[in-house]
Amino acid sequence: MRFCLVLLFFAASLIPARADVIDMAFDRAISQFETALPQLPAELFGVDIAAYRDALTLRSFSSPHWGGTTRLSVTSGSKTTGSCDRYAAFVRLPPENGRVTLTLCPQFLTPGADGLRTLTVLHEIVHVVAGPNECRAMAFAARIEKLATGAFTDVTRYWQANKCEGSAFRLP
Repeated sequence: MRFCLVLLFFAASLIPARADVIDMAFDRAISQFETALPQLPAELFGVDIAAYRDALTLRSFSSPHWGGTTRLSVTSGSKTTGSCDRYAAFVRLPPENGRVTLTLCPQFLTPGADGLRTLTVLHEIVHVVAGPNECRAMAFAARIEKLATGAFTDVTRYWQANKCEGSAFRLP
């Protein structure tokens, strides 16, 4: 029995806590954004950069898109919650009572998916600040990645699935 408890404790210590994984994803997204920030205009693809930064770092922002101050709540969902069966995360829009909720799904917590988590946070914060346009969110997130790291995640399938080729947005 003692061996099983020690083994369980050891195994649990190797798996980062859910909150730690989420905090690390936000930290990496903030780091990429801050690296890209000196190269960004005041607005990119219709996203107010100051509002985006506040939403990402402070979880409270004033967006010209929504008007007034909005707070960001982050919650975890299950595979049966909303769109968690299809996505790593989603945002319920428009804001209700001055609050918008970002739901992180089980796929977001997949071990070894650090890059997906960072890109997901960058992408979802666009929705939080500027609305539901998938092409805008992906083009913005890809631009941040490119400016911060010199490369961006291949999102060709996602881009095509959302018919972004015909949109006003472009990948780097």
